[in-house]
Amino acid sequence: MLNLGILAHVDAGKTSLTERLLHAAGVIDEPGRVDQGNTQTDSLALERQRGITIKSAVVSFAVGGTTVNLIDTPGHPDFIAEVERVLSVLDGAVLVVSAVEGVQPQTRVLMRTLRRLGIPTLVFVNKIDRRGADPERVLGELADKLSPAVVPMGSTAGEGAAGASFTAFGDEPAFAARLLDVLVEHNEALLAAYVHDEGSVSYAGLRAELAAQTGQALTHPVFCGSAITGAGVDTLIAGIQELLPPAGGDPEGPLSGTVFKVERGPAGEKIAYVRMFSGTIRTRDRLSFAREGEYGQAREGKVTAIGVFDGGTSEQRPEVGAGRIARLWGLADVRIGDTIGLPRKAEVQGHFAPPTLETVVSPVRPGDKGALHLALAQLAEQDPLIALRQDDVRQEVSVSLYGEVQKEVIQATLLDDYGIDVTFRETTTICVERPVGTAAAMELIGKEPNPFLATVGLRVEPGPRDSGVEFRLEVELGSLPYAFMRTIEETVHETLREGVHGWQVVDCVVTLTHTGYYARQSHMGGGFDKSMSSTAGDFRNLTPLVLMSALARAGTRVEEPIHGFRIDLPPDTAGQVLPVLARLGGMPRAQFPGMLGGDIPSAGVHALEQQLPGLTRGEGVLECDFIGYRPVRGPAPDRPRTDHNPLNRKEYLLRVVRRV
Repeated sequence: MLNLGILAHVDAGKTSLTERLLHAAGVIDEPGRVDQGNTQTDSLALERQRGITIKSAVVSFAVGGTTVNLIDTPGHPDFIAEVERVLSVLDGAVLVVSAVEGVQPQTRVLMRTLRRLGIPTLVFVNKIDRRGADPERVLGELADKLSPAVVPMGSTAGEGAAGASFTAFGDEPAFAARLLDVLVEHNEALLAAYVHDEGSVSYAGLRAELAAQTGQALTHPVFCGSAITGAGVDTLIAGIQELLPPAGGDPEGPLSGTVFKVERGPAGEKIAYVRMFSGTIRTRDRLSFAREGEYGQAREGKVTAIGVFDGGTSEQRPEVGAGRIARLWGLADVRIGDTIGLPRKAEVQGHFAPPTLETVVSPVRPGDKGALHLALAQLAEQDPLIALRQDDVRQEVSVSLYGEVQKEVIQATLLDDYGIDVTFRETTTICVERPVGTAAAMELIGKEPNPFLATVGLRVEPGPRDSGVEFRLEVELGSLPYAFMRTIEETVHETLREGVHGWQVVDCVVTLTHTGYYARQSHMGGGFDKSMSSTAGDFRNLTPLVLMSALARAGTRVEEPIHGFRIDLPPDTAGQVLPVLARLGGMPRAQFPGMLGGDIPSAGVHALEQQLPGLTRGEGVLECDFIGYRPVRGPAPDRPRTDHNPLNRKEYLLRVVRRV
C-alpha cells in the first residue's frame, strides 16, 4: 500500500496528472480534461464549472504489486485547509511544478511544509510541451528556492512542442557523479567509500541509497513530462515504485486511525474518510473517536458499512486494515480531525496559516435564516476551519475565510446544493487577544452578589506564545466532584472565545484557585431539591463572570494577523509600490534591485494583490506567507459579542437567570 498525495500551486496540472496516472494504470480508458469537466477527482459541479479542485479526492490504482491510493488536493491558497488534513495521512507526495511558470508562491509553502514534516517527496516538472517551457531554468529554481538536494532523473528534448519527451538517465558516469554529490551530504560512509576506493560505490548501491534518502525526505528526485501528452509519466510511475516507501502498520495491532475528510451521501448520511495506521475495523464494530484538545467524553458510533478504494473506485468490504484508506458509514457524530482508537504520537496539524478573515452571511430571503444556519453547520463539518459564530442578539451568522475565492465557493455551494441565495457583508480581519498581566477574581457561595450555589476562584496570566489556553489546578482533586471540575474547565475554554474586546483569547494560563459547593440535599420525604444543592449549571453560569472579571483586571492586548511578503518587480517600479505598501500598513524590511521584502497586515494583502499589476506593468510577482500576529496600532478594535456579555454583570444575570 502507498497513500500518495498530489500537491501543487493552482493550475500547475495536478488533476491532469492524476488523470494520466489513472490512464497509464488502466483504470480509465481516456484521461479526462479539466477544461472539459470530465475528470475523475473533480466531482463537484462547482469544480467542473470553475476548473479548480476545491475538495480533496481519493482514487486508487495498482502498479506492479503496489496499490496506490492517490489523493488529489486543491492548489488555490484559499483551500489550504484541505491540503493540511491530507498531509496527516500520506506516505509520500508528488509536488507538481509548471515548466512554464516555474516555482510559484504556493509551491514554496508546500515544499517547506513537506520537508518540515519529513514526507518523502518526488517533484514532477509538468507542461514541457507548452510554449515557453524551460525545464533547465525550473531545475535551477528548484535548487535555489525549494531544496539544494534535488536530483534530475533524466533529460528532456523538444521542449515547447507537442512532441516534447523525457528520457530517464541510466548508469551514465555524469548521472552517477551527480547522485554521489547529493547523497554524500547525508551519508559519510558513502563519502569515505568513494574517497578510499572509488570502485566500491556501484551504481546499484547509489540507486539504493537514493531510495533510502528519498524515503527519509532528505533528497528529492525530479522527473519531467507532460500530463496532457503522457510524456515522462511512465518514468514517474517507475520512480514512485522504486523511491517512495510503502505504508506501514500492523493489522493485528491496537486500533488507530485519523479522519481527514467527511462528506454527505445522497440521503444526507455522513461518510468519514479514515486513514488506518494500525489495527482493523470491521462492519458492526463500535468505535470511539475524539480530537486532540476536546473536552468531555469521547463520541461513539457503530460502523454500518465500509468502503475500500481499489481499482479506481470504492468497493464495499467487511473490514479494513492498517495502511489503507476507508470510507465508513454509521458514525453520525464524527468530525474531521477525529482520532479513532489510539492517537498517533504526532498528528499533522497547524502547519498552515489559520483563516484570518471573516464575514457575515445573510440570506436574500429572510425566511431562509434557519435553513442557512443548518447548511453552514454541514459545510463546517466538511471544513472545520469554516468556523461559525452565531449571534443570537442580531440574528446573524459569521464565517471565517481564507480569501475571496472561498467566499464565492461558499455562496455557489449554498445556492446549488441547498437552494439558499446569500449575500456577504464586507470582509473583516480576525484579530486575537493576549493577556498582558496577571489578576484573579473569586465569588463565594452564599455571599452577595453571587446568585449561584457555587464557589469559583480563577487566576489569569499570560502564557508562552503559541501555547494556546492552559487550565491548571491549585485545589485538591477531591475538593470538588469531577463533573463540576470538568464543567469549569469546559466553560473556561468556551468563555475565552470572546475576550475583553470580543476576540478569541490565546496564549493564556487559567488557574482554578478556589472551589466550593453544596452537596446533594432533599427535603424530608421529598426528592432532590436544586434550590439547596449545587448543580453543574451553577458552575457553568458563574465561571464566565469570574473569568472575565479576572481577565479585565489583567488587561488584554489586541493583535492583528501579519503576512510576510516578497515582491519581485522591475527595479524602476519600486517607487510606485512603496507608497501603496505604506498606506496598507506594510513595513519594508529588505530592499534590493528587483526585490522588496517585509511584512503587511493580512487586511492589506488582497488590496496589494489587486494593485500590484498596475503598479509594475504586470511584471510584479507577490509571495505572501502568514507569520503571526502583532499589536494593533492605535485604539484596539472591538468585535460585536455573541455571548451573554459576562463583562456586564446586570445584563448577563438578566439573560442567564431568565433562561434558567
